Amino acid sequence: MTTRMVDEEDDFDDGMDDALPSEPGRVRPRKTADAFRTISEVADELHVPQHVLRFWETKFPQVRPLKRGGGRRYYRPEDLLLLRRVADLLYTQGYTIKGVQRLLRDGGGVLQEVIPPASPEERMQAEAERAPSPEPVPPAPVKKPAAEKIPQLSMPGLLLPEAPRAAPKPKHDPETERLRGLLTETLHALEELRRMIG
Repeated sequence: MTTRMVDEEDDFDDGMDDALPSEPGRVRPRKTADAFRTISEVADELHVPQHVLRFWETKFPQVRPLKRGGGRRYYRPEDLLLLRRVADLLYTQGYTIKGVQRLLRDGGGVLQEVIPPASPEERMQAEAERAPSPEPVPPAPVKKPAAEKIPQLSMPGLLLPEAPRAAPKPKHDPETERLRGLLTETLHALEELRRMIG
């Protein structure tokens, strides 16, 4: 009896078999023609990345997949047929996106059964659309003016402090002034000792 129930489950297809995790070694049944498809199934079937399908939704308002919780897309059979035709027109017949939009507009939102091949000009534009955009050229490095020579005190290795650039002047602080005076006196004393030594 258990075997029979498993066989019945294998034959059952509600069109949403992707919602169930697959068991190792078990082959999933194929979806029926009228079953809804996930974006990954449509992308696999049309051999295009999922982001391209999302982009096409913005360019072709006739493609309206159902969106469920979390933004999951489920494509109806008529969406899949339209996307298959769009992919053929873009990738095989050489139309541009604007060209396919024009065909849809001229057909009242439906693509006609017989569509002539794209003109040579449209094919060239379509190639340009599909070509990867060139890498941006980085701007030329700005040459900095030659660095000014930093003045040194008479003791080697002692550099004068650089004045802060565009820094606001600190408010008068008596402690800072006292320390600055002590440092100046100490530097003068060190220079005097250096002269005496040698």
